[in-house]
Amino acid sequence: MQQLLQDVIGVTNDFIWSNLLIIMLVSFGLYFTVKSKFVQFRLLKEMVRVLKEGKTSSKDGISPFQAFCISMAARVGTGNITGIAIAIALGGPGAIFWMWIIAIIGSASSFIESTLAQIYKTKDKNGFRGGPAYYMEKGLNKRWMGGIFAILITLSFGLVFNAVQSNTITLAFENSFGTNRLTLGIVMTIAFAGIIFGGVKRIAKMSEYIVVVMAVVYVGTALFIILTNITQMPAVLSLIVKNAFGIEQVAGGSLGAIIMNGIKRGLFSNEAGMGSAPNAAATATTSHPVKQGLIQAFGVLTDTLIICTSTAFIILLSDAYKQPGLSGIELTQAALSTHIGSWASGGLAIMVFLFAFSTLIGNYYYGETNIEFLNKSKTWLILYRVSVLAMIIFGSVAKIQLVWDLADLFMGFMVIVNLIAILLLSKVAFAALSDYMKQKKAGQDPVFYKDSIKGLENIECWEHSQDASTFKKKNAI
Repeated sequence: MQQLLQDVIGVTNDFIWSNLLIIMLVSFGLYFTVKSKFVQFRLLKEMVRVLKEGKTSSKDGISPFQAFCISMAARVGTGNITGIAIAIALGGPGAIFWMWIIAIIGSASSFIESTLAQIYKTKDKNGFRGGPAYYMEKGLNKRWMGGIFAILITLSFGLVFNAVQSNTITLAFENSFGTNRLTLGIVMTIAFAGIIFGGVKRIAKMSEYIVVVMAVVYVGTALFIILTNITQMPAVLSLIVKNAFGIEQVAGGSLGAIIMNGIKRGLFSNEAGMGSAPNAAATATTSHPVKQGLIQAFGVLTDTLIICTSTAFIILLSDAYKQPGLSGIELTQAALSTHIGSWASGGLAIMVFLFAFSTLIGNYYYGETNIEFLNKSKTWLILYRVSVLAMIIFGSVAKIQLVWDLADLFMGFMVIVNLIAILLLSKVAFAALSDYMKQKKAGQDPVFYKDSIKGLENIECWEHSQDASTFKKKNAI
């Protein structure tokens, strides 16, 4: 019976992810790119500027940089190490080229959904919260739609994916150091409990620290490998481009496999359009929704073009990807061992811990903000927190292929619901971008109010009552 259920879920997932979702994500992303006048290109410098300014903390909530780190904590996970290796093993080096393309397109979708999350955010005792469930209720007047989304993201991100991440951590440590998986799971759960019971500000602070350390260590390792093999880089880049168009086949066997694996792994890694990152984007205290939209669009580019590409170069600068039977974490471990010695397996286990533990934090918060959308009772929130901790322990020792497949199914439906919503509300995000650019051209630091867009309704924040100059002084952005 279990095998039958797994087969049915597998077929359904294959249809959703290999056909429907790829068509929707690519076509919607192209539409948002064109309608926003290629926001991911023309405002790239502005993205970096607002991210740097967003490091200043706010008394009323969390800073834009911390919101960026929460989303990056969930976005940057084991997929950046294992997922890219799988893409190369199945689709060949050319899959990396299509991964880059989909990240560039998807960053426009991320801009739309995160800008909407800021516009329709709501106040709470910690500052702000919001996301797709909130803009479905307030922007589309469809609370039922928001409820469906909230349930789907809580089940997939909040519970199941955290079990998968803890499973990855304990397996990596068991393979490298012989660590008892249950013992590590319990220690990890106790540490995680201290973070999540501390509230969103502690979550933001821990995300900020872990994401920065994680990025520096991993990208630094990749940079060292690239510099020591710099003479091979032209050949690697040429290989990626040639293989992307089927000119030079190395693995994967067909152009279709190359394109499909690059797109699937790229979308899975950067989460653009999935509706996950907007939950973090809404928490930031900022003077204009577009600023956080730009920051989150930059997050998509950072995740794929820097971190995922680091993994790709580590693998392609070795001959490990040519060895039959190697895929996933084993392929990355083999490539690292080629470059820096056999001790790389243990070093990668530590990197996996940083990647996966940061993902636990981001995934947890996505569930929390949607639990509060469904029911504001403190009892439900405590029950959710206990369930998350239980799933981390369960995942640390379990074989959870069926659970992983179910999570993919829930997430697939979640993406479909979110894409429909942001398409219907995209005109609001475009209007906000127009307002932002108008103020920028006038030499102003853009400030948004609820009447900045004509006909905007159900807006809880963005009142005129707060003096703009005071707001900017207090919140930096």
